[in-house]
Amino acid sequence: MFKKAVLPFLVSAGLLASAPFAQAATNLVFCSEGSPAGFDPGQYTTGTDFDASAETLYNRLSQFERGGTAVIPGLATSWDISDDGLTYTFHLREGVKFHTTPYFTPTRTFNADDVLFTFNRMLDKDMPFRKAYPTEFPYFTDMGMDTNITKVEKIDDKTVKFTLKTVDAAFIQNLAMSFASIQSAEYADKLLKEGKTSDINQKPIGTGPFVFKSYQKDSNIRYTGNKDYWKPEDVKIDNLIFAITTDPSVRIQKLKKNECQVTLFPRPADLKALKEDKDLKMPEQAGFNLGYIAYNVMPVLKGRTDANPLADLKVRQALDMAVNKPQIIDSVYQGAGQLAVNAMPPTQWSYDTSIKDAKYDPEKAKQLLKEAGIKEGTQITLWAMPVQRPYNPNAKLMAEMLQSDWAKIGLKVNIVSYEWGEYIKRSKGGENQAMIIGWSGDNGDPDNWLGTLFGCDALNGNNFSKWCDKPYDALIKQAKATSDVAKRTELYKQAQHILKDAVPMTPIAHSTVFQPMRANVQDFKISPFGLNSFYGVSIGK
Repeated sequence: MFKKAVLPFLVSAGLLASAPFAQAATNLVFCSEGSPAGFDPGQYTTGTDFDASAETLYNRLSQFERGGTAVIPGLATSWDISDDGLTYTFHLREGVKFHTTPYFTPTRTFNADDVLFTFNRMLDKDMPFRKAYPTEFPYFTDMGMDTNITKVEKIDDKTVKFTLKTVDAAFIQNLAMSFASIQSAEYADKLLKEGKTSDINQKPIGTGPFVFKSYQKDSNIRYTGNKDYWKPEDVKIDNLIFAITTDPSVRIQKLKKNECQVTLFPRPADLKALKEDKDLKMPEQAGFNLGYIAYNVMPVLKGRTDANPLADLKVRQALDMAVNKPQIIDSVYQGAGQLAVNAMPPTQWSYDTSIKDAKYDPEKAKQLLKEAGIKEGTQITLWAMPVQRPYNPNAKLMAEMLQSDWAKIGLKVNIVSYEWGEYIKRSKGGENQAMIIGWSGDNGDPDNWLGTLFGCDALNGNNFSKWCDKPYDALIKQAKATSDVAKRTELYKQAQHILKDAVPMTPIAHSTVFQPMRANVQDFKISPFGLNSFYGVSIGK
């Protein structure tokens, strides 16, 4: 009746000077690329936020193996799936302790109430805590989980049952994603009584391998190793510091001086020297990612009254065929990128190899603009990311090259940018026109690309194109509701053709991921999902 699912189970002087570290303590500094918007994973969608919260402070019911895509038990030791695929019963881990900090001391261990609080908060806008601290949960809604989960029930303290409206073939993988990190119901109750509910985002409490200590925006985040962690062998660092360093050249300088031991997103121009430095090592792997241009297809953009030319398919086709992709890959990725044709990487199962790019053709692009009634000199706005991401090492340079490409077809392109958190917030609100963005896969499932980025449920989240096509949406929802991989593959291939023809985006590149670190860093594993995890990592002599 039930299918049983049980799976196998150094620091800069400035930073150290202000911290009372024990002499024999093991310390690791990670030179990160940006400041997180907060520490409540359910609210966010970027790796910058997840690195600082979900990967350090929290656990989920199911989790991905470190450095891989396989799902393993987390706060649930096992789960049962009903024969109709609509009921999931999770058996919770015993004896898991929430963090003890100066602002919270738990009186009990993790139980079913914490799972109910975490998910009911995302499901129910009338929940007292949600009303006291109104916020949105973009991943949860982008994936349609807010409408597909009909109820979450406590069977007993160590058993929780989820009931779904329709089959979700990736449900267990979805629950392993960062947004599904489990919060403490006891801590939430305390905050609600004190009228300090927003502290859940600034003073986090989790069950994860590290405990939050302090955060100074644009400077550093400090954590201590969780001595009570339920998997003690994973905690090999006493003090973990994120040294927030937005400039890639400064990050590399700090790494070379041993002011940080791990960093990310090196500039392509620095790769050769980094590989030759005997004090460093630089593992690499093909990126499960995509850098692309999103075209907002709304007839009128938020905050404006004039018509949006990108709402016209011919205009989007013109922009698409005027992009000189090989030149961008040569200049921006410098040999560390693969030309992208589709809306997901070719290593993703169900990728349709029959789809081809439109030929680079500025003259035809000019003709399409003329047919669309777009006059020469028409202005469009191109948003450029202010930070490096795994899928794009230099968005500013890419924007300048696109500006030049589109000038050749008679358009005047204004490049604008915002601080990273503001960039994401404004674009989710629909203020963007053309924008440079990208994605690193989260769970190895095609829906994480085709649904999360272009589905109708994601219009207020990661669907930066604001493109909602009913036939497309029906296909991806049908695919998600079957567990037959062959059927899912065929449906996703049909959807990819619709997406390509509608041109809500121009795929640019899949980048190779490089992770520079000191040679004595041991057992760091590159995440296929573009995240940075320090549990299980140690520093050698």
